[in-house]
Amino acid sequence: QVQLVESGGGLVQAGGSLRLSCAASGRTFSNYAMGWFRQAPGKEREFVAAITQSGSNTYYADSVKGRFTISRDNAQNTVALQMNSLKPEDTAVYYCAARRLVISTTPSAFNYWGQGTQVTVSS
Repeated sequence: QVQLVESGGGLVQAGGSLRLSCAASGRTFSNYAMGWFRQAPGKEREFVAAITQSGSNTYYADSVKGRFTISRDNAQNTVALQMNSLKPEDTAVYYCAARRLVISTTPSAFNYWGQGTQVTVSS
């Protein structure tokens, strides 16, 4: 089992920045690919960003490319999502997720999930 706890969400004006963090515990963190997903009211959960076990490769949804950056610290068992130039359409609950095998951008491929943190971007 892997336990994931997100933090860092909040209310920000359009154009602002937030940094989300996810703390992992329970198993060897460096064995897991990590992802960030988000879900807005009335919408399906969607991929935001993912990072491989070593951190050498990252992947982004087109909607956040160039604005968001995913990173991880295997010594601290954390993964972060730096979000810049935020837009109202980025408003959602953001979830951290872990996957034991090769990296994926599909929510159903991830085995462990955090409880989510709310991000609200005002216009």
